Amino acid sequence: MGTILINPFLVIDILMMILDIALFLLGAIGFFNIFKKCGVKRFYAFIPAIREYKLAETVDMEEDGRIFCIMYGSGYLTSILLAVLPDDNILNALFYIIRLAVLLASMIYAARIALTLCRAWNRSRAWVIAWVVLLSITAFIWGIRKEFQPAEKEEETAAKLSGTSVKSLSDGLTINLNERKAKEFLRTKVLLKDIHLSIPKKRMVLLLGGSGAGKTTFLNALTGYEKANAVSTLDGKDIYKQYDSMKYDIGFVPQADLLRGCDTVNMTLKDSAKLRLPSNMPRPEKKARIKEVLNIFGLGSVSHNLAQKLSGGQRKRLSIAMEFVSNPTLFILDEPDSGLDGVMARELFHQLRDIADSGKIVIVITHSPDRVADLFDDVIVLAKDADRTGRLAYYGPIKGAYEFFGKKSLEEILLSVNQKDEGGEGRADEFVERFGELQKKVG
Repeated sequence: MGTILINPFLVIDILMMILDIALFLLGAIGFFNIFKKCGVKRFYAFIPAIREYKLAETVDMEEDGRIFCIMYGSGYLTSILLAVLPDDNILNALFYIIRLAVLLASMIYAARIALTLCRAWNRSRAWVIAWVVLLSITAFIWGIRKEFQPAEKEEETAAKLSGTSVKSLSDGLTINLNERKAKEFLRTKVLLKDIHLSIPKKRMVLLLGGSGAGKTTFLNALTGYEKANAVSTLDGKDIYKQYDSMKYDIGFVPQADLLRGCDTVNMTLKDSAKLRLPSNMPRPEKKARIKEVLNIFGLGSVSHNLAQKLSGGQRKRLSIAMEFVSNPTLFILDEPDSGLDGVMARELFHQLRDIADSGKIVIVITHSPDRVADLFDDVIVLAKDADRTGRLAYYGPIKGAYEFFGKKSLEEILLSVNQKDEGGEGRADEFVERFGELQKKVG
């Protein structure tokens, strides 16, 4: 009989393939049971990288989980490239270095997630090494052992919906925002909900809220730049439905100066006028409007100066003038006092006060609200509820805000609604619900 020769490398490949399948099944069974304990959809247990992200999500480590997921995919892609690329010592060495760097980075993020996981499940930190080195086996052990259970979280109930809405003003701004959602990686997140308010003309309003409370998202929804499940009207006209014709009636000044340093002040305003004023507007009228805006913001004497030669306060005023050239009814400014000292900031806010008094609606975000609080009529306070969704905690006169929150300053108000893990008092839901009840009574 002939001798049967067995290729040892083929045997090793088969054994390695069987081992890979076995580890995958062990991990899948483990993650399946872990997700059952955590209330996560169990089909994610069969999707590598995604299941690790979902595990991170159970312990509020979404950002680390997202990075790990990307690292995992990058490592897999690098492996494929190494397999298909032609032999090239330099190129192969480069990809091996990249693969090693990705592996080390993914191990770091895996360790961070595992450490938080051990705390949440009341397990020894020694398990971190097991999660990083023997992930499938560790997941299997944690999944099948009944004594391994996530610690129960304290249930926080978000403030109930107000169930109110406000009537659209025929001469002012109205927003009835039911919900603003956004896709965030593998889930849909509610960014804002249940915000209903109206602002008459000749009002200067402060928009107050902590980081992540949804101030910018609210402004984008309000102006129709990012549509939400909402109805937003200006002088009775639906901004969403008539956005193309109404967008020039809304001025928005971002925090960063969008100026070309090599242009003069006059050239800058001329270019802005071309974009923001009607194309059929007679040239003498455009020229008169530019001159008027230069005078309003005290830039007439520097109209021929280059933008890069202006002082900080003058640059700010020029940025504002660029948006104001179209004579908008609604004027929104994001931290216009950023980088300005107290005197210059106050002078700028006095100009904004004059603009509001001329029949406009001015909405401002500032991180130093108390130094100019007396110049505002009203304040909108946005706060994150227990679900980390932006909600309306208060809207009304500044003096009324001090009474409503029981505080003596706007910064104290902000601290009262900020979450405890952000150094605040964590009373957002209390005030959101109380203000909702107040809105019901007012009608």
